[in-house]
Amino acid sequence: MEKANKIKIFLAMAYAIIVVVFLWAFFSKFSINELTSFEFIKNNRDYLISIKEKNYFIISLCFFIITIIWVMLLGFGAPIYLSGGFIFGKWMGMLIVLFGLTTGATFLYIFANYFLKDFIKEKFSDRFVSLNEKFKKNEFIYFLIYRFVGGIPFGISNIIPTLFNIKVRNFFFGSLIGMIPQLFVGVTLGSGLEKVINENQVAPSFFEILLNPEVYYPLIGIFVLLIITILIKKFFFK
Repeated sequence: MEKANKIKIFLAMAYAIIVVVFLWAFFSKFSINELTSFEFIKNNRDYLISIKEKNYFIISLCFFIITIIWVMLLGFGAPIYLSGGFIFGKWMGMLIVLFGLTTGATFLYIFANYFLKDFIKEKFSDRFVSLNEKFKKNEFIYFLIYRFVGGIPFGISNIIPTLFNIKVRNFFFGSLIGMIPQLFVGVTLGSGLEKVINENQVAPSFFEILLNPEVYYPLIGIFVLLIITILIKKFFFK
């Protein structure tokens, strides 16, 4: 037992080191100012679109694999669904992002359930003790609602269910179905931003972007989802 615990601690530390090294390598190559500049985004948009058109399947597969790795490294969901919509458009982007995030989240859950369960219980059990009974009543339905409601950083939301011993099958399909509304809105926003950038040679103003239907419709969708989320939280997770 002691040897097994040492192996788990070693793997958990190795995982943490990989996460830190990945983030350091990424942000040492690209600065925040560079990533948010219009010229950088537009130039890379043209480059990505041209590569995608030459080999759609390979680029889709690479994005799917990168999404899984990103989620395994506790990455946020927003960069993925915005990028997916930006590169692949609304519908295909939705499919790739949905299955990529769901697969990555499931792998992360399995890893956390085996190697990090004691650590997660120590850090989070007191905060979520009231949900144990709810999940026992109907594991799939409550996990589906948990996924839809969100409100927790994506990486953390994938490991919290270890507290409730969610079945892997329920985790996968609950994630696949529960994330659809928010992902669709996010991917649509990413697709809209791509069209705005494609149609402008110089950086549009904030209000020009905001008043574009390709952008403000998804933003309205985010607002509606937020209202629905608040109502569901009040009803199911008092």
